[in-house]
Amino acid sequence: MPTATVEDYVKRLYLEQERIEPGALVQPGRLAAAMGVVPGTVTTMVRTLADAGLVHYELRAGVRLTEAGERLALHVLRRHRLVEQFLVKVLKYDWSEVHEEAEHLEHVISEKLLERIDELLGRPRFDPHGDPIPDAEGQIESRPNRALSGCVAGEKLRVECVTAQDAEFLTFARENGLSPGNRLTVVRSDRVAGTVEIRRRDGKTTTLSHRSAESVRVSDAG
Repeated sequence: MPTATVEDYVKRLYLEQERIEPGALVQPGRLAAAMGVVPGTVTTMVRTLADAGLVHYELRAGVRLTEAGERLALHVLRRHRLVEQFLVKVLKYDWSEVHEEAEHLEHVISEKLLERIDELLGRPRFDPHGDPIPDAEGQIESRPNRALSGCVAGEKLRVECVTAQDAEFLTFARENGLSPGNRLTVVRSDRVAGTVEIRRRDGKTTTLSHRSAESVRVSDAG
């Protein structure tokens, strides 16, 4: 059975690959930054994962998941995101509180309990932040989306997901109409100032930094 550390690494590597391009090589330094460890720690762990057949490692080029590694990563993501949905929908946690709880529970929850949670929730396809939940076979639904930071004035958009897990930002997002499913219009995008101003359906406006707007993924609302 994989250790919690192994599960954390394959999950993070999957997410980093998705941010670059599915199946892309990820530089160890980037993975180290994402994991909050020094590069030497990542190099040691990557070799362990390669020996286990979970990653393919190319010296000085990067690392990517094998098919076995991707299956494990999707299984961990399924546990994590179903737990988040359960905490919000059943236990009434705020969406800004659930990430850290799920980080711990994803490693200890049994398959039997996970199946009961999935059934109880009605087989949800997305978690509270709008991220897709893999099904029991490892299939994952993706919806086309792009970063709010790249949008221009006049665009009418629908919030698909919020990728940031920082509790303070998630509270800000909820209070300013940036939860998944909400609609908004870009009022102004100033690349020199690095800001994006949006107008919500209630007519109120909010200004975000481009860095914050990177975490808000949107689609065309039509």
